[in-house]
Amino acid sequence: MKYAIVSFVLLLVCAFGTPAISAQSSDNSDHIEVGAFADYLNLSRTSPHINFAGVGGRVSFNVQRYVQIEAEMSYDFERNFTSTFSNGVNTQFVRSSVRPLTAMFGPKFQTNAGPFRAFVAAKGGFINFSSSNQSPSSGFSGSLGAVTSGDTRAAFYPGVGLEGFWGPFGLRADVGDEIYFDNGARNNLKASIGPVFRF
Repeated sequence: MKYAIVSFVLLLVCAFGTPAISAQSSDNSDHIEVGAFADYLNLSRTSPHINFAGVGGRVSFNVQRYVQIEAEMSYDFERNFTSTFSNGVNTQFVRSSVRPLTAMFGPKFQTNAGPFRAFVAAKGGFINFSSSNQSPSSGFSGSLGAVTSGDTRAAFYPGVGLEGFWGPFGLRADVGDEIYFDNGARNNLKASIGPVFRF
């Protein structure tokens, strides 16, 4: 009789414990997220402001259910911008050869580990303002090489965003203030959107 009770208890533990364990493991199955994104950067120090567009990539590692550590890098392409003459009527398109390269690292705090979640991020890193008339791929290589010798500034990015997942595939959008330091803090609007994969 004693062995029958023990066997029954073990059977109950296996029957009810297995779904709980598998549910917990599915909750925490996304230990890593990898994504690509298109980004927009409004460089506000210039007059008029220059609106840059570019591409980037990021990777996030779970520290626990509500916290991830994230690293990202983005590269913006050269842009044309409109310059208005002093008479206020005539305008001219001016080509900017500046190509910002940004690298950030820091925590991301999310609301839950479910399929839809909001998050806030606070990342630090640098932004490099290289100047190039080369192709985008050559310009990117040149920007990487100019990080230590070019016009590189410390930067901080506080931002908010939303992401939704359908299985391992998701879509993420975020917006924030890319602040770089050059004789004081310089605020610049930055936004990004793109696919993300978790596993």
